Amino acid sequence: MPTGVHLRDVRKQLFDAAERVLLRDGPGALTSRAVTTEADVAKGVLHRHFTDFDDFLAELVRDRLARLADQAALLHASAGTRTVGENLVDALVELFDPVSVALTSLIFFRDELRARLRRRTGLPILAEARDMLTDYLSAEREQGRIAADAEVGALALSLIGGGHLLFAGRRRETLPGNGEVETMVHTVIADVVQRRLL
Repeated sequence: MPTGVHLRDVRKQLFDAAERVLLRDGPGALTSRAVTTEADVAKGVLHRHFTDFDDFLAELVRDRLARLADQAALLHASAGTRTVGENLVDALVELFDPVSVALTSLIFFRDELRARLRRRTGLPILAEARDMLTDYLSAEREQGRIAADAEVGALALSLIGGGHLLFAGRRRETLPGNGEVETMVHTVIADVVQRRLL
């Protein structure tokens, strides 16, 4: 590796390579050799910057969680705009991109990775997604756009579960269209939206 290459650049190069492997070959193919081969760097480069492969994977997930935190802030700011359904559909389509779905599978099956990431209950990525939707739905409830007695935590869980089932196990070319996501979202929120109108 050339000298003078900033650590952040190497990390980004390795993270981008890992995401390409996940998209092309799935979580089962993600190994340190696959990542370094895809990044076109020597195998030792990964271990020079991360203590082991699970440390690399944990940082990859944390990078994805930082993006999710940005998405959560934008979603919260969207409360009161457009319709609740439109905001939720867009949030779920962005949330369940193929990389996030593949990372969720990886976290589920790698005990050591899960142990390094877990600071609270729930599966990382999905737990943060649940919090994001709960926060957004709470803001919509405060604005009177859903029923005042809406159980926003239960709604968020239903939306995350339904969304994950729609997107999991699909390749990029077979991802559900917005119509499928809209049907699921409107089914979950129909009661709290209708009762708000009564």
